[in-house]
Amino acid sequence: MSNSITRILMSLFAVSLAWGQTATPVAKDSIPVTKDTVVPKKDKYGLRVGVDLFKLSRSFYDSNYRGLELTGDFRLTRKHYLAVELGNEKKTVQEDHFNFTTNGSFIRVGFDYNSYENWTGMNNQVYTGLRYGFSTFSQRLNSYSIYSPYNIFPIPLITPNTEFSGLTAHWAEVVAGVKAEIFTNFFMGFSFRLNYLISEKKPETFANLYIPGFNRTYEGRFGVGFNYTISYLVPLFKVTVKDAATLEKERKAKEAAKAKKMEAKLAREAKKKR
Repeated sequence: MSNSITRILMSLFAVSLAWGQTATPVAKDSIPVTKDTVVPKKDKYGLRVGVDLFKLSRSFYDSNYRGLELTGDFRLTRKHYLAVELGNEKKTVQEDHFNFTTNGSFIRVGFDYNSYENWTGMNNQVYTGLRYGFSTFSQRLNSYSIYSPYNIFPIPLITPNTEFSGLTAHWAEVVAGVKAEIFTNFFMGFSFRLNYLISEKKPETFANLYIPGFNRTYEGRFGVGFNYTISYLVPLFKVTVKDAATLEKERKAKEAAKAKKMEAKLAREAKKKR
């Protein structure tokens, strides 16, 4: 009797197991498959505007200087930027035998090339560039004394306060600098400049010893400059950066199209000769 009950229970268990397997089949698509996705790298393009902190701060601690320089650049390609700087300077210089004041405005226009390879999400720059500079200004001779090798008598100080206006200067610059993104879209940077004076309009009886935007001209036609800037990038759009494989594929496609075009041209020429 007990054996019969045991066989019946085993049969019921086998039937229920078989029924469960057929009633609740496991769908092949029920297990989610995670696919690896690569987020494409995108570079920000826009207008970056800033101010030269060196000139701005100098206006507070140097009573003989007032100046302001605004900077800006616009990204053209991954590596190239259109750049512009404009400003105003007023500087009084005291030398051994004369004192003069220069006052005027300037603008520099050119481009920068970024040689730094950024990681994803970075927008730093290590760049070199060229500029064309132009300045319009005036010079005022405040005072001067006549040089004499003999100091027997006191040398009189002459104060003509003569002003020479309508002066201009043109120059070229080689620029090297760095810009680092310290916060999102905020940049700090500095640059060094080597200037070459192309032409200038100067007074008949006085020299342009200081040119706004160019700096001092004591060393002849060459000059140097420096700025320390803080700037903000106004993002306008983003451009997807193509990886090496995509660029190589596009290059091969262009070469194939060029070869096909050449074959078609040769076929037309051969047909004409027949």
